[in-house]
Amino acid sequence: MIEIINLCKSLDEQRVLKNLNLTIEKGETCVIIGRSGCGKTVLLKTIVGLLKPDSGQVIIENHDITRVDERELNRLRLRIGLLFQSSALFDSLSVGENVGFVLREHSDLDEAAVAKRVKESLELVGLEGVEEQLPAELSGGMKKRVGLARAICARPDIILYDEPTTGVDPIMADAINTLIRRLHDKLEVTSIAVTHDMVSAYKIADRISMLYDGRIIESGTSEEIKNSKDPIVQQFITGAAQGPITG
Repeated sequence: MIEIINLCKSLDEQRVLKNLNLTIEKGETCVIIGRSGCGKTVLLKTIVGLLKPDSGQVIIENHDITRVDERELNRLRLRIGLLFQSSALFDSLSVGENVGFVLREHSDLDEAAVAKRVKESLELVGLEGVEEQLPAELSGGMKKRVGLARAICARPDIILYDEPTTGVDPIMADAINTLIRRLHDKLEVTSIAVTHDMVSAYKIADRISMLYDGRIIESGTSEEIKNSKDPIVQQFITGAAQGPITG
């Protein structure tokens, strides 16, 4: 579904991604782990075309998004839902307007069809009858779920999650992880999540890949990652602070 080949990206003259290679299979949930600031969000933004790489390729079902024009890129983006770390809701828009924003801006659906899709999407994330509320009236967990409803409203083939459990309490984090798994199974989507939360990673992942020093240094199932012999992987997943670790 997604193939990333020799991807390089620098920000402020600092190399963030260094010839990164990763393949995500159709229908798979791949979780990318790594320390804060290691480039996980940069990788997501590059996959969706919000950042242009310095070199390398991002191929989504045979379309290299680094080489398509803006019209084709927008068409491909409709197939990708993105849940931002902060939920990134528009404060001045109602919940219903937030969830249906992409469809209203980039599809030919009439208002009745958009409203129906908004209602269905909110029901899928366990929220009903909140279309008229404003983001300021919502709890942090509700904002996350509204952001997720917006991400799935266009019925994408791919969903990208940027730190989906950041900023919520452990009980809500577990509920969000359960919701991510349920949506994956119900909608049959391909998913990429980036996180430094190993509880979340183990619960939602079919495969876990560790990003370190700009590269993917190891990939495997949850059990394979837990039993990794790589000291950098072990230090991260156990939360051990002994010895230097960078990247």
